Amino acid sequence: ETGDSLGLFTTTGQGPASGGLNGPRDIVFGPDGKVYVASISTDEVLQYDASTGAFLGVFVQAGSGGLDAPDGMVFGPDGNLYVAGWISHNVVRYDGTSGAFIDEFVPAGSGGLQWPFGLTFGPDGNLYVTSNSTDQILRYNGQTGAFLDAFVSAGSGGLDGPTDVTFGPDGNAYVVSQNSNEVLRYDGTTGAFLDAYVQAGAGGLNAPRALAFGPDGNLYVTAVGNNDEVLRYGPASQAAFTVKL
Repeated sequence: ETGDSLGLFTTTGQGPASGGLNGPRDIVFGPDGKVYVASISTDEVLQYDASTGAFLGVFVQAGSGGLDAPDGMVFGPDGNLYVAGWISHNVVRYDGTSGAFIDEFVPAGSGGLQWPFGLTFGPDGNLYVTSNSTDQILRYNGQTGAFLDAFVSAGSGGLDGPTDVTFGPDGNAYVVSQNSNEVLRYDGTTGAFLDAYVQAGAGGLNAPRALAFGPDGNLYVTAVGNNDEVLRYGPASQAAFTVKL
């Protein structure tokens, strides 16, 4: 409601309290209600109690399945965990209960995938992945991982350095364009460019990294270049009306 700090959830670094968390990149809630964090510097996914922040264990072991630099994560419709390998240029699938390696769901470089950051399952059940260095959003079959197409073509709408993608309440795709300091919106069915939902630098947006819609219907965007803030945008004006530190 207010954005006020509720305290430290977990620490980083060596020691039993953090589980050795180093370079946290993405955080998701699992179907079991636990918290999962990508530890990019240790090539692991760590598990924490959602209420207390207590470390519960290493869910995905270091480098399991060839994972290199885990970044974006999502639990799929099948209940399994999908992890983007930033350096391995792939998406690896793990058992949603045990963390055991299942397969390289999206093989390295499939469809031209380079430096994946964010990923999500769309309303059509397929997997959408940001390809940062090619300025595209690539789409893969949600059942097999086979490359389907470039859902958002290279540079469409001025897309420059995409780092995250999500589908909004309107069914359209919202993409962080990090290098142009925007959030761009694309038709959720065709991938055609619609508009700059958050225009360049709106609310002081600088080096956006990730985004999510909240239960209030507003859009929350992390801004790495804003002294590490989270900015909130309303659906009507697309102007930041509050800053959450």
